[in-house]
Amino acid sequence: MKLGILTYALVHVLILCLLRNGNGSASEVKRPAVLIGILVRNKAHTLPYFLTLLERLDYPKQRISLWIKSDDNVDNSIEILKKWLSSVKNKYHNVKVSFEKNGKKSVNQDQKGIGYWTDERFNHIIQLREEILNYGRQIWADYLLMLDADAFLTNPNTLDSLLSKNLPVVAPLLKSDGLYSNFWHGMTEDFYYERTEDYKPVLNRERIGCFDVPMIHSAVLIHLNSLASDHLTYMPEKVENYTGPSDDIITFAISARTHNIPLHVCNDQVYGFIMVPLEADDTLQHDLMQLTNLKLEVLVESDPLPVNLDVFGDFVRLPVKSKLGFDEIYMINLARRTERRERMLHCFDELGLDVQIVDAVDGRNLSEALLESITFLPEYADPYHKRPMTHGEIGCFMSHYIIWQRIVEEGHQIALVMEDDVRFESFFTIKVRQLMDELKTIPDWDLVYFGRKRLQESDEPWVVNAKYLVEVGYSYWTLGYALTARGARKLLAAQPLDKLLPVDEYLPILFDKHPQHAWKIHYPQRDLRALSAAPLLLYPTHYTGEQGYISDTEDSQIIHNDTDNQPNHADEDSLTKETRMEL
Repeated sequence: MKLGILTYALVHVLILCLLRNGNGSASEVKRPAVLIGILVRNKAHTLPYFLTLLERLDYPKQRISLWIKSDDNVDNSIEILKKWLSSVKNKYHNVKVSFEKNGKKSVNQDQKGIGYWTDERFNHIIQLREEILNYGRQIWADYLLMLDADAFLTNPNTLDSLLSKNLPVVAPLLKSDGLYSNFWHGMTEDFYYERTEDYKPVLNRERIGCFDVPMIHSAVLIHLNSLASDHLTYMPEKVENYTGPSDDIITFAISARTHNIPLHVCNDQVYGFIMVPLEADDTLQHDLMQLTNLKLEVLVESDPLPVNLDVFGDFVRLPVKSKLGFDEIYMINLARRTERRERMLHCFDELGLDVQIVDAVDGRNLSEALLESITFLPEYADPYHKRPMTHGEIGCFMSHYIIWQRIVEEGHQIALVMEDDVRFESFFTIKVRQLMDELKTIPDWDLVYFGRKRLQESDEPWVVNAKYLVEVGYSYWTLGYALTARGARKLLAAQPLDKLLPVDEYLPILFDKHPQHAWKIHYPQRDLRALSAAPLLLYPTHYTGEQGYISDTEDSQIIHNDTDNQPNHADEDSLTKETRMEL
């Protein structure tokens, strides 16, 4: 009898093994059922991107149910949602929607603005989140993903990755265009945000993994099959001895803490991005500009936020192109750096900038004629590496030099010059216009740095009666600068090709803030009036040592600086024109 039972068991195991090693159909297990809860109010500007990314999640849609609520909108959020739902309604397991143009009891009636939260509005959002949570329990969903409509899951594997953690409550780390994110790494005794030393290393992925934190929000995955999840709530009255504020995410965090349920945020992959929330007096237009800020930040490390134009083409608009009051905007780009050019073109589209692209002089392809036409500054040695100039630095200088010539030859009064590896300050176009308006009251300026590396700790005084400008000190980098026709003429008149050094050493010499006296004496006319934007308007996309950092000036062949065999320039203007024709 025992032998028969044993034989039966062995045969059963064998059959299972054969099935698993065959096509696997008899042993396949359905993927966990996921409910995604989405609350939408006045997000017409984010929805085309949010919904495109939601649809692109690499997870079986028949295992996903949607719960969507939208009310009290002053934009066309509901129209966008309806159009999207009509295109996907048969793809998902179930879709539960509720749309109200104006609720029975409008939660906007006491609001001072779109970003202002009354107690009534908090209570409304608490009730809705609790409704989603209970609905997930009622339909026996395995997981609930609570997702805000301004959280962009750019990683299509987000759901799979979070499910694999097997954590009771977990969030993917989402970055903004600043320090804001969807987690806290500290909480005060009265349950409010506290910045800790651990926050930035996690945010910037200097530490990688999943971290137990006191607060997660905006994109939260809850394991509803976990027994402990029954204790989670968004309603303060359901948390024993609750003394915190009437706030949905704080209540949820305290309910988890009360029942020893850890909250984790994971940054093991780049999962996506999140909008900075509105302040109380911010407008809807301000939120639209913040979306532009975020889209520019996304472009630093990845492709543009995708949008399904077949569905959302009527709802997505780019700004009309302009030159922001400049006579011309130039962007220097190496022809072989196509990825940088494409990225910058996307940035200009988002910002509405009409820009002329200038093919940079490539240090890899310098002709003998060009090299023979240049005399290098005999005393020059790189301050850090103690070496002569590189071919990349020559190409960089010549690229800027050609633009200075164009400004003079084409009669431009003011131009903006940019390189192709810049990150734009938030609200860039607004701040540029403010700066340029201020410059109209300063008649004698020649150059204004938009982006630079400050090299001296000495104070840089504010320009008299200015809010956005300082007198500039010794600085590196030529990321971007505004230049007048008079400034361009000064830069050319100094005949730098007779005593060449890198362009970011040359500029401080011309405005007489360079510490190297031995270099300065070669340029006796040092009257360039240079200022700097404060705060800066342009930054590098990557800093030295960071992943993705590339330097076409540093990582380049070093010249053989034979000062005894270099020509002088009797007529630099004509020589330069010939050189430009060759280039």
